[in-house]
Amino acid sequence: MEVSSVSQQIIADLLAEHTGQQLTESRRWRIDTALSGLFRDRGIDNLDQLVCLLDRPDEAGLAQEIVEALLNNETYFFRDKPTFDQLPADVLPRLAKRREQLRKLSIWCAGCSTGQEAYSIAMQFADQLKHWDGWTIDIVGTDISSKAISVAQTGNYSQFEVQRGLGVAQMLNHFQEQPAGWKINAETASRVRFKRQNLLNELPGPWKFDLILCRNVMLYFDPANRDTAFSQLHRGLAHDGYLMLGAGETVVSQTNMFAPSPYRASLYEPVSPSELKQDLAMAV
Repeated sequence: MEVSSVSQQIIADLLAEHTGQQLTESRRWRIDTALSGLFRDRGIDNLDQLVCLLDRPDEAGLAQEIVEALLNNETYFFRDKPTFDQLPADVLPRLAKRREQLRKLSIWCAGCSTGQEAYSIAMQFADQLKHWDGWTIDIVGTDISSKAISVAQTGNYSQFEVQRGLGVAQMLNHFQEQPAGWKINAETASRVRFKRQNLLNELPGPWKFDLILCRNVMLYFDPANRDTAFSQLHRGLAHDGYLMLGAGETVVSQTNMFAPSPYRASLYEPVSPSELKQDLAMAV
């Protein structure tokens, strides 16, 4: 094995240790590109040199910097628009009927990256103010990347970022132009809060969520971590709530904790604990 291959494996192991994400052979081509900024900051030329720095006492924070650089924070407003369109058209009205006595909805965006997904949902509620008058809407966005969460909490985005997925009317209705870009307005942002969190280790709170979005997250987990993630999502979801995955993801042949919803694509419903026990008994 060449030294560079050894270094790639060390970096892949580092990412797996900190996040549970797998950097497969087919994705290792992006390591040098993702870490190029660290090469430049340290005045080094390659991955082997960067790995050598990991043992230095004055580079205690380097491991976290490497992990942050490797995380895929690709996102944009209303990503996969057909999926978002089904929320106000069908999913949210169904949940509203189930919560009409409580008049509160709790939504969790797991793996929210820099916040566009959570803010997109907040915009949908803001665009239907009369319908949701008197309701408490709580949207929580979590991500393992501290840098991504910091961006999300500021609500500041560049011209390029706000143009990805937003029309002019949406930009003007929900953002204020700033010297360096655009900032989400206070009313829309008031429904959203963010926190750094590892999906595999903890939940955002002790309460149950009515809707959980965990899109394009499972793609990076191995089967064991994927099973842990599904278990966490099942624990955090109300018995009559919905889980939404990415368009290229499914629970089929992945877990018995969720079943496809008959209403919409990419939407899944939790299997009851009693049904899970029956499945386990049958398997034994």
